[in-house]
Amino acid sequence: MRYALLILLFLAPGLARAQAEALENPGAVSAIQERQYRMHHELLLGVGVLPDDAFYKGLVGTVSYTYHFSDTFAWQVGRGTYSYNVQTGLRRQLERDFEVAPTASAYEEQVQWMVGSDLMWSPLYGKLAVLNNKVLHFEAFLLGGGSVVKINRADGFRPAANVGLGMRLFKGDTVSFRLDVTNNVVFTGTRNINNVLSVQLGTAFNFGATE
Repeated sequence: MRYALLILLFLAPGLARAQAEALENPGAVSAIQERQYRMHHELLLGVGVLPDDAFYKGLVGTVSYTYHFSDTFAWQVGRGTYSYNVQTGLRRQLERDFEVAPTASAYEEQVQWMVGSDLMWSPLYGKLAVLNNKVLHFEAFLLGGGSVVKINRADGFRPAANVGLGMRLFKGDTVSFRLDVTNNVVFTGTRNINNVLSVQLGTAFNFGATE
């Protein structure tokens, strides 16, 4: 008992100081605000480029439909992309200055169109102030799925695995803007793999948004 009293006497000044500080500074209550915008049925119209081939660049247009199960999880049920291909300066230079044409395989591997489906995960949502005048709401997402890629060959249907990331900027309840950067890993043979990088900007229309 005597030792207990000595311990209490030793701790009493510290406890008194802590209580006084708590009374003077009661502390702040932190809270996470709810999302202002939610997605449900999403129709995307996008344009972009296939930039990574040395002999051609693809100018692409994309249409997709996405169903959002929750704020963080969605299924891009279907997407279709058409590519209008333009030969690069390197190809023209080889043909003009060196009278050397790219191999037939370089032409045959050009993408004509792609269709596929993806799962989307959006772990980040936030907002930022621009010049203390306007608040922008955004989210970042990852996606992954499968594709069928049509290349220039007559038998040019190839399976592919699609992975990527993106960001969405909300304009309001019904309109948002998306930036998608994806890579289709195209399986062209038993040992051959081609990477088809796509960079795309799109306008997304949201239908049936929930509160």
